[in-house]
Amino acid sequence: MTVWEWFERRSFHHRDFHSLALSGAGAERPSATLIFPARNVAGTIGAILSVVADLRARTGLPDQVIVVDADSPDGTADIARAHGAEVYSENELMRQYGPAQGKGDAMWRSLSVARGDIVMFADADTTDFRDHFVYGTLGPLVADPAIQFCKAAYRRPFTSGEKSVPDGGGRVTELMAKPLINLFYPELAGFAQPLAGEFAGRRELLNALPFFTGYGVEIGMIIDVFTEVGLEGMAQVDLGTRQNRHQTLADLTRMSSIVLRTVAMRQGLAPRELAGDEPGLWELRQPQTYLHAVATADGLRLDEHLNELIERPPLARLTGGTALTARA
Repeated sequence: MTVWEWFERRSFHHRDFHSLALSGAGAERPSATLIFPARNVAGTIGAILSVVADLRARTGLPDQVIVVDADSPDGTADIARAHGAEVYSENELMRQYGPAQGKGDAMWRSLSVARGDIVMFADADTTDFRDHFVYGTLGPLVADPAIQFCKAAYRRPFTSGEKSVPDGGGRVTELMAKPLINLFYPELAGFAQPLAGEFAGRRELLNALPFFTGYGVEIGMIIDVFTEVGLEGMAQVDLGTRQNRHQTLADLTRMSSIVLRTVAMRQGLAPRELAGDEPGLWELRQPQTYLHAVATADGLRLDEHLNELIERPPLARLTGGTALTARA
């Protein structure tokens, strides 16, 4: 299957699965778990979970809703619990692996408490969350057993004050991820949002994949899924427009470096080694810091940032890796 053939056959619109918003496809559908990795999202998580609760009340979809919280001091966990979600601390899940190392690590640990046949991840900082974000992303896997993984696609406006650029968001995606994919993985060039935080996969597949920590998780996963199931097992769905909080340019620079290093690791261009005594824990060899030279009003400055990239092993390989360790 060429990328052009895949794009025509495996690109959907959330309207294609609107029937799920009415009935949830009945008892014959596979069960689904929806997971929100969360860090200081008290301002958005309540509204998001209200949308999810309304969908569940109508359809029974998703069957399980989990919030994995980074021990946020702003009350994220309390709000999520009040809205009926199962809430876990990312640092208490699989605590034998030490403190969680960012978003990707939280996602990996959350699989240990997921019960659905299909597992969906979604960002918890979206300000315009709608129910089609859920049923649209799950839809291809519910409708077609051959599809193993589905990535969300959408337009990302960039909003600053009262000004909005319709397609100005997703700067790391456009300036780093897509050029890298075109160079090293051209078969994946049909994905509109390869770094989207909304995606769904069959739990058996996700349990068989390694997870990169931090911002390496999305680019690493789409590459590893492609290696595991090929284009035929992958899909994308158009969710329309999605708005979430924007990062500073300095933060985006560090995110871009993680995306670059993740692809370099998969290409064998960046050697990796076992990290300490923890079983199955890999990290990229030096440098683990990111040097960022900047020009300021007070002159030139050279900043140094810790930029660790760690690869967690497939959950299915770990003895006892699915045991629940603690609840937040």
